[in-house]
Amino acid sequence: MSPDRDDETGQFEEEYPVAEFLQAVRTLDTATTNSVAESVGCSYDLAYRRLHTLAEEGQLDKERIGGTFVWYPLDE
Repeated sequence: MSPDRDDETGQFEEEYPVAEFLQAVRTLDTATTNSVAESVGCSYDLAYRRLHTLAEEGQLDKERIGGTFVWYPLDE
């Protein structure tokens, strides 16, 4: 299955929008990388990369607990 392109811009449409990751972090009781991946419906690796990018951009906070990252929204 190939990604869809926007008819006007020709750019590929994002299959997993950033808003889905942010919403998952806000709504999950404990937003681990694995639980966010399951909520969004993407692979663990994609969730890991996207969540770290969002943290680097200042949109999320994270805490490492053992071998697991737990993600927190900054607006709460």
